[in-house]
Amino acid sequence: MNWIALIVAGLFEIGWPLGLKMAQMPQNNKIGWIALAVVSMIISGSLLFYAQKTIPIGTAYAVWTGIGAVGTFLVGISFFGDAANGLRLLSAMLIVAGIIGLKIF
Repeated sequence: MNWIALIVAGLFEIGWPLGLKMAQMPQNNKIGWIALAVVSMIISGSLLFYAQKTIPIGTAYAVWTGIGAVGTFLVGISFFGDAANGLRLLSAMLIVAGIIGLKIF
């Protein structure tokens, strides 16, 4: 159950940079997007706190930030036109490989 909480925490970790990015766009409701960012931070941090009860802190933090980083990277490519060249994709895959390694070993 703690690993599920950690994965969900990582997914909510994507919500706060997305909310902050959307709040910068002039046509959007800044308060609503900032609220999404804050709520995502609270949920993400709370689930990380829960997961660390049985998962070592270094592993939990690396997995949490890795999911957030790669997820935000993919959101940037998919919705904001961020560059998706081979080296950037390879770099993201190395982060994923590191997360998998922390879980396996």
